[in-house]
Amino acid sequence: MKKQSASEGKGLKHLDLSPAQYNSRMHLYGRVSTLLALAALLMVPTSFCLYLGVWPKASGIFAGLAKVAPLFYATAIVEMVAYTPLLGTGGMYLSFVTGNISNLKLPCALAAMDGAKVKPNSEEGEVITTISIAVSSIVTTVIIAVCVLLFKPFLPYLTRDDSVFAPAFRQVIPALFGALGATYFAKNWKISVLPIAALVILLVFSGGIPAGTLVPIGVVLSIAWALLLWKLKKL
Repeated sequence: MKKQSASEGKGLKHLDLSPAQYNSRMHLYGRVSTLLALAALLMVPTSFCLYLGVWPKASGIFAGLAKVAPLFYATAIVEMVAYTPLLGTGGMYLSFVTGNISNLKLPCALAAMDGAKVKPNSEEGEVITTISIAVSSIVTTVIIAVCVLLFKPFLPYLTRDDSVFAPAFRQVIPALFGALGATYFAKNWKISVLPIAALVILLVFSGGIPAGTLVPIGVVLSIAWALLLWKLKKL
């Protein structure tokens, strides 16, 4: 077993917690917060039903779920497997409760780890991802609140189809991931070539594939290609 350096785990030692105790406590807090968030979300439609005295039929609920549940359950499992090693325990619970993982939380966590020069799935990475995702969630909430209050009268003029700013708003996500991904592609261009080419070809022939499906495909291709290059001693 690799001997732990004096600096590693200093934050956990300060709290008198071992890594196993820390993870156990994070799972406890994460499960409780997830259940509370789920209850809060369900209380919104429940409150409307109680106030109006109208309840949907079970047959209608199950009929609607039958069309979308298989897709969302499959996506949830894939995202959990693909994102958890990068987000860490605390970051995983925060991300899945606050949402917008692939567009905001994951890029924020990756950028924070890159800036701090730490690796995913390490004690340092666990701390960095948890802090960065927590700050991201708070900042996002504050920015949304401010924008809703101050920019609501102007938003239709900025986002409508005939606005001069409309093309920019349609390219926010590609610009975000392009700027973030360019750094990693440049550092690991040998590993990046095949997955990028494969995903581009896939999108050319089937452009409607959701990001929740593309991400795990890219992860599997990257791992397999990196393993092959390592065995061929090209890395």
